[in-house]
Parts: sequence; structure tokens; C-alpha cells
Amino acid sequence: MIRVVLTGSECTGKTTLAAALAERYATVWVPEAARGHAEAKGATLAFDDVERIARSHMAAADEAARHARGLLILDTDLVSTVVYSHHYYGSCRAWIEREARARRAELYLLHHPDVPWLPDPARDRGERRQELHAAFCRALTALGARSVDIRGDWPERDASAVRAIETLLAEPGAARLGLSTRRKPR
Repeated sequence: MIRVVLTGSECTGKTTLAAALAERYATVWVPEAARGHAEAKGATLAFDDVERIARSHMAAADEAARHARGLLILDTDLVSTVVYSHHYYGSCRAWIEREARARRAELYLLHHPDVPWLPDPARDRGERRQELHAAFCRALTALGARSVDIRGDWPERDASAVRAIETLLAEPGAARLGLSTRRKPR
């Protein structure tokens, strides 16, 4: 299974691009667990919610992996949970950090906060997206993760993501999974 994670600060197009990539590559994608948890809770998240968000994400990712056809698209992963836990609460549970390392994806598409921020009930840090972007850069570097910066207008973001995935799919391991022939024509 090859996992591609769309990550970065809020309101940078991760969800929209994750859905589009899953359709393009005829596979499944996993929505952001933190957003779903925040919407279901209907109140401000607390440190105690972080563990539930992490467990929810892992369960959703594991279930989706059973249905994916070699390529799984994730709208964030445990790296995001770790970054936001440190950002909001100053720490993160050690087991979540261990799981983030153990579940490191093959590719991270790191969304740059260079698109307009649109408020909604689950977003609250529009003025701090640059700070969060830097935290994601540090976390991915510390993890030794393969990442590609996704920036620009929406067509540029889409093109960058597709190029990064195509590069990954051209590698020998992807060919063994038969992924290079599973793309939908554009």
C-alpha cells in the first residue's frame, strides 16, 4: 500500500485536493479526523480530544486501506495530530508520536498557506497559518518524511500534486503494485 498524505495548516485546499486525487487515481480517501471530531463535538476541542482524534484517524485509515487499490489518499494523518497537539496544548501523548513515526506515509503533500483563508466553525487560526506551516515543515523533516511543497493557485496545486504522485508511481515498488495502470485519464 502506498499512502499519500495531504498535510499542512488549515484552509489550504487539502480536502478538495484529496477528493480530486482519489477520483483521478480511482481509489479511496480518508477525510480529516480532527474536523469530523470538532464538528461532532460542537464545542472547543481540549487536550483530552487529541487521543480520540488519533484513534479515530487510525481506525478510518486502516478501514480505508482494506478498500484501497494500492494507493490510499489521506486528508491529514497522525503527523497533523501531533503538530496541532503541540501547537494548542504544548505537548502530545507519546504513543501518538510513536504511531505517527510508525505510520509514516510514502509521500506528504505539504500545502503552503498562500491561498485565502475562509473562516468556518472548525477553523480558528487563520492568522497563524505561516507559524503552523513552519511547524509542519519541522515535523516532516524530523520524521525523515518525503514531502513536496504544494503552492500556488488551484490548478498549480493540482498539477504539483499529480507530478509528485506520478513520480512516486514511476518507482519500481509502485509498478509491482500495478498502480501505474490504474489512473483515470484526465
